[in-house]
Amino acid sequence: MDIITVLQQNTSFFLIVVGIISLLIGSFLNAAIYRIPIMLENSWREDCEHFLEKKSVEAAHDKPGKFNLFVPRSRCPECSHMITAIENIPLLSYLFLKGKCRSCGTHISLQYPLVELFTMLLSLLIAWKFGATVQTLFALFFIWTLITLSLIDAKTMLLPDNLTLPLLWLGIVVNYFGVFTDLRSSVLGAVFGYLSLWSVYQLFKLVTGKEGMGYGDFKLLAALGAWGGWQILPFTIFGSSLIGAIFGILLMLIKRSKDSHPLPFGPWLALAGGLALIWRSDLLTLMKQYLLIG
Repeated sequence: MDIITVLQQNTSFFLIVVGIISLLIGSFLNAAIYRIPIMLENSWREDCEHFLEKKSVEAAHDKPGKFNLFVPRSRCPECSHMITAIENIPLLSYLFLKGKCRSCGTHISLQYPLVELFTMLLSLLIAWKFGATVQTLFALFFIWTLITLSLIDAKTMLLPDNLTLPLLWLGIVVNYFGVFTDLRSSVLGAVFGYLSLWSVYQLFKLVTGKEGMGYGDFKLLAALGAWGGWQILPFTIFGSSLIGAIFGILLMLIKRSKDSHPLPFGPWLALAGGLALIWRSDLLTLMKQYLLIG
C-alpha cells in the first residue's frame, strides 16, 4: 500500500499532515514576503550600476552581501539577534515569546503568526475540497504563491515578474494534463486575462492621462486565467473589483479623507481568483444556469 492510498483512506491523517506542512510553508512565506522585495532592489541597483558603469571603490564597498531566500539567517531588525530554530516554530514561538524579540523585547509583527495561520487554514480548505489528489498538490502551490504575491503587493505595490510569470506558465503546463481545465481554456484564460485589464488600463489612461493600475495586475490575472480557464475570469474581475471598491470606500471613511490614494489591486485579484479555482465546478454550474457561460 503506497503513501497516496494511505492518505486517501485516512482523511484525518491527511489533514494533519497538510496542516503541519502548511504551517512550515507559512513560516517560509513570511521570509519570502520580506526578502523578495529586497532581492529585487539589490538586483535593480546592480543593473543600474552596471548600466552606468559605476565601478568606483566606494560602490564596491557599498555592494550588499549575499542575500536570497535562505541567506543570511533571519535576525531581529532592531538588535540583529539571530533567530534560533526554537524561536522559529510556526505560531508556537510567537506565543511562547509573547510576540516580542527574546533579546531586545521589540514587538514582533502580527503578520508572522497571521500568515502562518491563514496559510494553514487555506491549505486545509484545499485538502478538504480536493482530497489526496494531484489537484490538491498543485492547488496548494497555487494558493501559497498567491499569498506571497498579495502580501508583497500590499506592502510595496509590486507584483514581481519572477513570481507571476512562472505561475502563469506553470498553470498552462498543469492544464496540459487537464488538472483543472483543458489546455484550450487555459491558454485563452491567460490571453483574455492579460488583455482584459490591459484594455481597461489603456482606456483609463486615454481618458484621464493617468495610470490606473500596474502591469503586474495584468500578468497576475493572466496567471489566474491560465490555472482556472477563461470561464473564471468574469467572476474574478467582478469579485476583485467589488471587494477592492468596498475596501477603498471603507478606508476613506475610516481615515475621513476625500482624497483617493493608490491601492494595491493584486490582493483582491488573488482572493477572487483563488476562490474561483477552489470552487470552480460549483461556480461554473451557477454561471451556466444564470449567465449561460459554458
